Amino acid sequence: MISIPRTPALHNEGDVTRNYTSYSFQTIRSDVFMLGRDGTVTGGRVSPVRSACAVLVSSQNINREWVYSQQQTVSAEGFAGTAFSPFVPHTVRAKETKLCTDCHVSTSGDNNAWMASLLMQGTGFVNFIGRYAYVGEGAGGFEAVAVTERDEPQAVIGSDLHRLAYPDFYRKHIERRRRLVEAVSHAGDPARSLQLRGEYLYAACGRGGLRVYDVANVDNKGFSEKIVTAPVSPLGQRLHVATRDAVAVAAPATMAIDPLRARRPENQEGPIAPLYGYIYVADRDEGLVVVSAATLLDGDPTNNFLARAATFNPAGLLAGACCLTIAGETAYVGCDRGLVLLSLADPLHPRVLAELSEPLVRGPRAVAVQFRYAFVADAEGIKVLDVTFPEKARLVGSVPLEQANDITLARTYAYVAAGRRGLAIVDIERPESARLVSFFDAEGAINDARAVRIGMTNASLFAYVADGRNGLRVIQLAGPEDTAGMSGFSPELHPRLIATYPTRRPALALSRGLDRDRAADESGNQLAVFGRRGSHPFNAAEMARMYLREGRVFTVVDNPPGPPRPFVSPPEGEGAEGADEEGREGEPYESPLRRPAAEGAERKD
Repeated sequence: MISIPRTPALHNEGDVTRNYTSYSFQTIRSDVFMLGRDGTVTGGRVSPVRSACAVLVSSQNINREWVYSQQQTVSAEGFAGTAFSPFVPHTVRAKETKLCTDCHVSTSGDNNAWMASLLMQGTGFVNFIGRYAYVGEGAGGFEAVAVTERDEPQAVIGSDLHRLAYPDFYRKHIERRRRLVEAVSHAGDPARSLQLRGEYLYAACGRGGLRVYDVANVDNKGFSEKIVTAPVSPLGQRLHVATRDAVAVAAPATMAIDPLRARRPENQEGPIAPLYGYIYVADRDEGLVVVSAATLLDGDPTNNFLARAATFNPAGLLAGACCLTIAGETAYVGCDRGLVLLSLADPLHPRVLAELSEPLVRGPRAVAVQFRYAFVADAEGIKVLDVTFPEKARLVGSVPLEQANDITLARTYAYVAAGRRGLAIVDIERPESARLVSFFDAEGAINDARAVRIGMTNASLFAYVADGRNGLRVIQLAGPEDTAGMSGFSPELHPRLIATYPTRRPALALSRGLDRDRAADESGNQLAVFGRRGSHPFNAAEMARMYLREGRVFTVVDNPPGPPRPFVSPPEGEGAEGADEEGREGEPYESPLRRPAAEGAERKD
């Protein structure tokens, strides 16, 4: 038996322990440029922001049991521990290093993904799937499939890094014809839709309603039953809410956010929006079901009594609900009527914002949102909606596809589960001119694609595809060895199939990975902790000043038609009252970003 040696404590306490703790520093890449507000000590000035110690923690005891594995952290006041900090580079420029379209909407319409990244709304590119990919198998329940090695570097099995770091394991994988062999299954209620968040997996289980599974010990060899619905007595918890026919579940964030934690005014942390205390279920008969679930994140296993908090289906508007996506305070519900947009600003009293029915949207199956655009997979392919103002959502583009079962976005590409055609790759750099790039079916092997998710592990990009009767497919999309410019914002793709897991029943659904580059939602609500007192991502008003003027989108070019107007600081105490937002000919123009953070709009309380 191999025992764990005495290990120095990692926080310089001077102690030693027989417990080994692994910190996986899942920081985002240097090709990301983000803006936010610096701390109080600098007056809340606009500053570049960087990823800072977005730690996932694993711990192994003396018996080599992983008592927890790759768990998210939560800040003292409830924000997700995928931390960010204002960061001023230690350089002095000789000329401008950023252009107009680096911070504002481009006139050519080609920087939507960049703007989502700039405003810290996330792009899906650096999402973290982790050691296990969770696969929904309909009536067969679900499986947690091990897709990476356990040790660092955490190589995806079958990838280039796997070949280099674990040559013996890689050789055995090739000998198995690239089949994955390790998985933890849970049969029972059908799993039509899944979302992992922290220690819990949320599942829409049809007639079984919403079920929440405790998966904290999925990688712990000391547990024979690694996935459970009742880790403590029913007197201490109830992880089930009955609905008539639950078909989709959505957590408003994949990050662990606890809105119930006590808050100290001296920390100068912003509020957590009310909608983050709930889980949302789309039910074919009942419409939108809002479930109170905030206690799942407070660390107390004895108060987890999930309960229905609200049901919304006025006059049967959401009858036949089939898909659900939440972006900021807006919920996108696909149903028999088409696509319905709801406001969740008051989650217990949803409000209809817009409805898009045939012929605009026909039989929606999935929705993904990136900054100002929503991409809808429906019976005719992909529909592109301008949702700058959700109550005025409008169709602005489309990409015809024979079959579009699911869609996920990663920077300038959309990935579509295209049934018998495999994985469809769509260029969305210019959303209103989105175009099909290619299909990837691994020479006909992928022929029943039902769902797709994107994740990055180390320096390579991967697609995870639920391929119906064929099981789970793992595709390496890009990596340092085969992709020139892999460190760029949106590298060229070279997809190849690297692993397959033959599921017990048809693979129909996948859980989205942890968003690592998302610190604020589309409504300006802060999600992640910031490392300087008083610092924060832009709120809704500050975001709007980057791309709206007088209620309309304004655009810029990098080569303006005339010389820049001189900047003149306003008299002390006057703010910007003397400068017109648009700048008048012959008058000095003051950028609205030079104004104090408190002017124009307070942080959302």
